[in-house]
Amino acid sequence: MNPIISAASVIAAGLAVGLASIGPGIGQGTAAGQALEGIARQPEAEGKIRGTLLLSLAFMEALTNLWTGRGISDLFANPFV
Repeated sequence: MNPIISAASVIAAGLAVGLASIGPGIGQGTAAGQALEGIARQPEAEGKIRGTLLLSLAFMEALTNLWTGRGISDLFANPFV
């Protein structure tokens, strides 16, 4: 096995997992903050805002899991080995 390919695979997997965690984490924090601000401004719309927030958080979390799995699969199922 070529050590350069092994090192590149580890770096790529680390970047994929790291970016998969940072990006949606920032997005989830922003979405939750904006939802709380919207509920504070219009308390009567709390149900709609909460439902939309939970759905969007679920999609962001699914994206995180997808790219984390992709990074781990790139690490352990390297086609260049």
